[in-house]
Amino acid sequence: MDLAQAIEDNTAELLMAMGAAGGGSQRDDASARWTIGGSPLDYHNAVVAAAGDLEQVVAESAAELRRYGVPGTWHVGPSLRSPELTNHLTAAGFAPDGSEPGMALRLADLRTPTAVPGLALERVTDDAALATWAHTLAQGFGEGEKEARWVSSIYRTLGYADPWRHYIATRNGTPVGTITIYLTAAVAGVYFVMTVPEARRQGIGAALTHEALTQANTQYAVLTSSNAGRSVYASLGFQDHCTVDLYTLSPQAGA
Repeated sequence: MDLAQAIEDNTAELLMAMGAAGGGSQRDDASARWTIGGSPLDYHNAVVAAAGDLEQVVAESAAELRRYGVPGTWHVGPSLRSPELTNHLTAAGFAPDGSEPGMALRLADLRTPTAVPGLALERVTDDAALATWAHTLAQGFGEGEKEARWVSSIYRTLGYADPWRHYIATRNGTPVGTITIYLTAAVAGVYFVMTVPEARRQGIGAALTHEALTQANTQYAVLTSSNAGRSVYASLGFQDHCTVDLYTLSPQAGA
C-alpha cells in the first residue's frame, strides 16, 4: 500500500464528507476536488485535489471562498505539491499556514504504551454522549468552543455508525480526552485526539489512541499530526511518510 497516498485519501474523504454534511459546495471532477462553504473553519473549507490549469483552479477556489465569505485551506500533500502550485496560491492571496507530518502504522506493529490507572474509553453512540465529547474537545483542541460546536453538529448529522467512531476517554469517571476514528478501505484515520490541559503529559493521549486503534479491525492507521504531537504517535510506532502543507485564504485576502 502507498501509505503517503492513503494518508492524503483518508483525510480528503473525511473533509469532503464533513463539508457535505455542513451544506457546503462540493466539487469533484477531473480538475478539482473541494468542499467550500459548509464550515466557519478554514481547515474544513478544503481543497484536496487539483489538476490541469492550476492557476484557474486556484482562482476558482478563491472566488468560491469569497462567495461564501469564509476562510479556506488548500491541503497540499505529495500528490499535489509543485513549485507551480505554490506560486499560484501565493499570487492569489493564500498564505502558508504550516505543515503537518503525515504518519502511518501497520496495526500489527502498534506498540502498547504505559497503562494509565483509571482510564477507560467509551464509544459515542447518542446525542448525549456527543455533547460530552464536544464539551471535552472544546477545552483544548483547535479553535476551542467554536470548533467543537461545529464539529459536533456535523457528527450529529452523520450519525454514530461506521465509518465514524468517536470516543470519550474518562479517568475515574471524569472526561479527560477525545478521539475520532474514520474508517476507509483497510485504513483507520485518527482525528481529534485531545487531552484536557490539566491532564496532559500523563500518557493519556497515547493510551486512548492505542485503545481506539485496537478496536479498528483494519490493516493500517494513518494521521496528520501537529509537530508537538508527533512524538506521541512515534512512541506507538507511527512513522513519517509525507508532509501536508497548508495554504489558507481569509475572505478578504487578495480581493
